[in-house]
Amino acid sequence: MYYNLEECILDLERSGQLIRIREEVDPYLEMAAIHMRVNAAGGPALLFENVKGSKFRAVSNLFGNLERSKFIFKNTFEATKNVIALRNDPMNILKNPLKHFSTGLSASKALPLKKLNNKLADFKEIQISDLPLIHHWPGDGGAFVTLPQVYSEDPEKPGIMNSNLGMYRVQLNGNDYKLNKEVGLHYQIHRGIGIHQEKANKLGVPLKVSIFIGGPPAHTLAAIMPLPEGMSEMTFAGLLSGRNFRYTYVDGYCISLDADFVITGEVYPGETKPEGPFGDHIGYYSLIHDFPLLKVHKVFAKQNGIWPFTVVGRPPQEDTAFGELIHELTGNAIKQEIPGVKEVHAVDAAGVHPLLFAIGSERYTPYQKVKQPAEILTLANRILGTGQLSLAKYLFITAEENQPLDTHKEVEFLTYILERIDLRRDLHFQTNTTIDTLDYSGTGLNTGSKVVIAAYGDKKRNLCQEVPKELKELSDFRNPLLVMPGVVAIEGPKFLNYQEAQVTLKELCSAIQARGMMASCPMIILCDDSSFISCSLKNFFWATFTRSNPSHDIYGVNSCYENKHWSCDNMIIDVRIKPHHAPPLIPDSAVERNIEHFFSKGGSLSEFK
Repeated sequence: MYYNLEECILDLERSGQLIRIREEVDPYLEMAAIHMRVNAAGGPALLFENVKGSKFRAVSNLFGNLERSKFIFKNTFEATKNVIALRNDPMNILKNPLKHFSTGLSASKALPLKKLNNKLADFKEIQISDLPLIHHWPGDGGAFVTLPQVYSEDPEKPGIMNSNLGMYRVQLNGNDYKLNKEVGLHYQIHRGIGIHQEKANKLGVPLKVSIFIGGPPAHTLAAIMPLPEGMSEMTFAGLLSGRNFRYTYVDGYCISLDADFVITGEVYPGETKPEGPFGDHIGYYSLIHDFPLLKVHKVFAKQNGIWPFTVVGRPPQEDTAFGELIHELTGNAIKQEIPGVKEVHAVDAAGVHPLLFAIGSERYTPYQKVKQPAEILTLANRILGTGQLSLAKYLFITAEENQPLDTHKEVEFLTYILERIDLRRDLHFQTNTTIDTLDYSGTGLNTGSKVVIAAYGDKKRNLCQEVPKELKELSDFRNPLLVMPGVVAIEGPKFLNYQEAQVTLKELCSAIQARGMMASCPMIILCDDSSFISCSLKNFFWATFTRSNPSHDIYGVNSCYENKHWSCDNMIIDVRIKPHHAPPLIPDSAVERNIEHFFSKGGSLSEFK
């Protein structure tokens, strides 16, 4: 266990999992570019010892892969898994109480420990401008905190056991923010801090917020954990770190005594400022929007504080390892939360929220000879009404019958569904609803549509293993290429607007329909570059499910409505880039050249040349 971030860094270094970069590095784009290059190579954690413009060190890629993440938590990982499992299924402790004795001892570390001495002897007061102001992508609006632990308390029931700890990005400078006086606080829908701010607004008082940066790595992970109902992030932080979360209050603000940095401030009712752009984890910029404004009260730093950061962008990035770690820790939580659901997989390559694969159960009508979706439709609604899963746009769900399924074997899973899908029955849309804040494929901020694709029953078709001749014969649509069995990408004219798109898709559907049935190819992707989409499964998932809004961009050959239910013979998804889409993230070529000396002979990172 680690009492602070420095102990973790030294342990990683002893085990050959961290490299020190002693040369001066510019926080404007260079640090991020170095991080991404090393992360993509499966490299170690990086300690930047000489950050231009700041006397504080910075560390990145701590959680760069699952193996290193599990190494960091090697002494507490299994015990934490066991405690979470008990919260999911408390009857386990009654079945075998001796087995869970050590789990009870581990849980004793969970309760936060308040210190009465609030003089903060280990901290000194600094300003925002003293921090490593890391600018990650060329189009970013300023410097951001990318691994913050944002703490708030319920204004109606104050106290640490009624708190919320979340990872909401923080913009430190740029735009209209007054340096050292204001920072941007970006939080999205379905976040606990929003409930606290709503209560504060009704009371007509500002919401006190503390932002912790650094400290034991367990505290960082606690800020993003989807915990079982009733388990506090603060108790989880103590549990996973093997040490009670230590805190005090100064000027009415909660201070983590183990953090490397603490920013305190207030969010006033109705006060916002433009925040962004920011290169985000879907692989595009999230654009400028009005978000809450934190008026800075005080900023504290440990004397030898270390600033942890990460870089997000098109998956996979470091946050992919976060997802894998969370999946291992939470185990069967989804089965307990939604009985009948066996597995849910948020597909990382598609930016996590846009695409879910799920396996449910079919137990409603075992006496019927004709098998069709029934229970999985009920389960789909439960999934789309549960926490962060509710942000999904596409949900593919089925149930096991004669063969085991694994949603992480993505081609096999999707093939199973496409072999069984009845496009006259199995597409279920939700229009004018909420989607992920970072997803710009919809009709506005947080708004778009969803589709449930629920397939179950006997195999209905053999999927095409090559491009059907019907698609090769189309003169106005180019370069059809097989993506995977049953899925073909084909290029169309540049997207101008939805009025033109209706004409284009009508022509495509009519041309296919005129050539007869094409049952072996249930899914067609209309795109700008079929070579890009077909060259890898990751490209297919990313482009298809981040660039389409189901209600607006799904079309069909021989489509029709019957009692408000839409159906077709072949589903076409229009994933061409649209004018309202956010721009994709592209590294700065000059910066890429500038960092070459770090990787050349004699540089700190020469082994990654």
